[in-house]
Amino acid sequence: MTIDTADLLPDDAERAVLVGRVWLEGRGPRVVAVRGDGLIDLGELAPTMSDLLDLPDVCAAVRQAGGFALGRISDLGGERIRLLAPCDLQAVKAAGVTFADSLLERVIEEQARGDAGRAHDLRGRLTDMLGEGWRRVRPGSPEAERLKTVLQAEGLWSQYLEVGLGPHAEIFTKAQPMASVGAGADIGVRPDSAWNNPEPEVVLACNARGEVVGATLGNDVNLRDFEGRSALLLGKAKDNNASCAVGPFIRLFDEAFGMDDVRTAELQLSVRGLDGFALTGSSSMRQISRDPLDLVAQTFGAHHQYPDGAMLFLGTLFTPTQDRGAPGMGFTHSPGDIVRIGSPKLGVLTNRVVHTDAAAPWTFGVRALYRSLAAAG
Repeated sequence: MTIDTADLLPDDAERAVLVGRVWLEGRGPRVVAVRGDGLIDLGELAPTMSDLLDLPDVCAAVRQAGGFALGRISDLGGERIRLLAPCDLQAVKAAGVTFADSLLERVIEEQARGDAGRAHDLRGRLTDMLGEGWRRVRPGSPEAERLKTVLQAEGLWSQYLEVGLGPHAEIFTKAQPMASVGAGADIGVRPDSAWNNPEPEVVLACNARGEVVGATLGNDVNLRDFEGRSALLLGKAKDNNASCAVGPFIRLFDEAFGMDDVRTAELQLSVRGLDGFALTGSSSMRQISRDPLDLVAQTFGAHHQYPDGAMLFLGTLFTPTQDRGAPGMGFTHSPGDIVRIGSPKLGVLTNRVVHTDAAAPWTFGVRALYRSLAAAG
């Protein structure tokens, strides 16, 4: 698809240290930095993004790095050079049910058994019963435990309540290393899914030491009908061909951008369909129920290590419920939808929706990456 390259950079691009990956025709993937309106090859500094983010002071190293120009930002999307997801060997992990509204929607999915038609009535019942104050309840607190007890008494117990209100966050594997797609690529939903949606999220870039060194945007494409039928179908709901989009670039933490900017980030989502359908929404990180660093601490630690680093999706506030077809059936994707996820300090991630069996098959994995690096010397 054609992407507007002016959207790729954050509003304060002149202050940002941006790194990413591109596919260079005839040479394969290259790690790059943005310098002005150009792309600088960082191959001599680090062969992979995983290696780059493990440098002791990656931001200073990127600022000081030499390297030859591969092209301009305006060249991206052409036949010679295109954007890839800005991660490679890292594990791609995701935190689920980290916003009150997403907790509500997951309970609805489960109670509706994946039936979008039943979700409308359940949403009204739960909203009336809970009121507004429950959204301020901190997971793991005595108030959260009391709320869980109330919901259980109403016959609305759900395993999602445990991860949404309990002390332990849901951390799952979203995609395999090298499987994520970048800005401008097609994203996939299964053709046998009748209820699905985009999930706009901030994604933390963590090195092998569990340190957060930057952030980017992600689309944690979700099949609501699959997951709603059974949480054991999470793998089929989440990990499909082209179902994970990350990008456009990783913005490294420095004096102009850090964790507090992640905590206050505002995300905008738009979906435009070939049928004329239009949907817009927003997601505020200020409403997350768990601090991002708590989610990192629940991902890395004595019980689990990631020697190649990890990309951690932080969860989404936005779960679209706007009817697209019949009244009460809610939102679902159609092939050809253009999905834009933007945040002022992270740029815009744009993708086109296709069915997973129509998306380009994933063939370039870890072995192919190492063959490419070896061939490049």
